[in-house]
Amino acid sequence: MKNLFFLIAFLFIYQPASAQLFSKEKVLNDENVDKTFLSYGYYIGFNSWDYNFDYLKDKPDILVKKTTGFNVGLVGNMRINDYLDLRLEPGLSITTRNLEYDESYFQGMEYTSSDLEREVKSTYIYVPLLLKFSTKRLNNFKPFIVGGLSTALNLSSNQDNPDDNSAGQFRTKKSMYFYELGFGIDFYLYYFKFTPSIRGVFALNDELVRDADPNSPWTGNIDTMKSRGVFINLTFQ
Repeated sequence: MKNLFFLIAFLFIYQPASAQLFSKEKVLNDENVDKTFLSYGYYIGFNSWDYNFDYLKDKPDILVKKTTGFNVGLVGNMRINDYLDLRLEPGLSITTRNLEYDESYFQGMEYTSSDLEREVKSTYIYVPLLLKFSTKRLNNFKPFIVGGLSTALNLSSNQDNPDDNSAGQFRTKKSMYFYELGFGIDFYLYYFKFTPSIRGVFALNDELVRDADPNSPWTGNIDTMKSRGVFINLTFQ
């Protein structure tokens, strides 16, 4: 799935960039768009979320079956200088991950096939604060890298649910913190600026809410469970 995301990003970036590089057209579109102190926009995109596990004992890995999720949000941009911007990008990120456990986790216990799988739905209200470092504008495009910190509130966490995995409920924490890094290209079209970008998002805190039983086959062997994801966003300003 990650390879597919990189391929899509490459196609979005390569085709317009190659047209700009080899075209003789030198007219600058939307010439003053980057000169305003504050500017706004919105984005839509896709995500692929995963989990990174650290374990207490040497057992088979918990497998994560990922799905393609959806991102949507707003952009607020504050110009610092010609090459540096501060950006706030509040939005919504929705995904589903399915955890698959090896049978060895249930050794000596009675279990069914449904016990070997857990569906984890996540609906993040997601607020990143980012620094955008851009190159000099080249004709009608401008590459950049971006990085920063973000926080998220998971509306699907089940953190306060008294039932745990013994009742079929896999629980995660509500509040999450991330750092993120990415890159993209601003394309200056006639009426607006279009920006495809790709970004890696990495959790700083453990997301798992553990079961009441310390020997739970679902959570007992997990030291930390941290989210990580790949975002492909299309921004319009």
